[in-house]
Amino acid sequence: MNKKIIEPVALIKTGFKEKFGIPRQSGRAPSTMGEITLLGKYNNPDAVREIENFSHLWLIFGFSLNPETQTLSVRPPRLGGNKKVGVFATRSPFRPNGLGLSSVKLERVDVCNGVKLIVSGVDLVDGTPIYDIKPYIPHSDKIEDAVGGFSDEFIDYKLKVIMPNSLTSTPSKEILTQIVECLEDDPRPSYHNDDREYGFTYQDYNVKFKVDGKTLNIIDIINT
Repeated sequence: MNKKIIEPVALIKTGFKEKFGIPRQSGRAPSTMGEITLLGKYNNPDAVREIENFSHLWLIFGFSLNPETQTLSVRPPRLGGNKKVGVFATRSPFRPNGLGLSSVKLERVDVCNGVKLIVSGVDLVDGTPIYDIKPYIPHSDKIEDAVGGFSDEFIDYKLKVIMPNSLTSTPSKEILTQIVECLEDDPRPSYHNDDREYGFTYQDYNVKFKVDGKTLNIIDIINT
């Protein structure tokens, strides 16, 4: 049987230039923005007709920065990286077919110069290929009595972010809000529960920080 080769229908532009610092799930940093540009024959208003009537979208995307893997079990960071569970019992990015699922909020549709979907709450690295886009359907996609396994204990886990009195560079209020939301979600692997200095790049800024217990201290923000 011939296998059908799937190709991207779109690419997404985001402020995340590297994997470190990306929220663990979509919606955890609701202010982070993305611009989805449809490709080829899909770059046509007909392909998104009436999509503006939906508030949220499902994105099926490719983990473009990860190597191919056939592993059967992984070590989830939220379990300290010490316990193995089945790959299909996790949201690990290291998957047999390298596909991911993300739910984002549709802010607006732009068809003035090609087709672009402006979305928020993104958790995707800049340039991620999008293989399909589907509307989020509240009455069928939301399951009231669903159980989240080991992930349930981390639902409300947030760090308190402390800003220094002065920064080398001062991002706009909008960008700063996005940075803080990403930091609140604690980008460190759970097994790195220490006071070392970390850094991640968002938009054109390098953010340096340390964590002390449940408090994250921003050391500096530098325009790169």
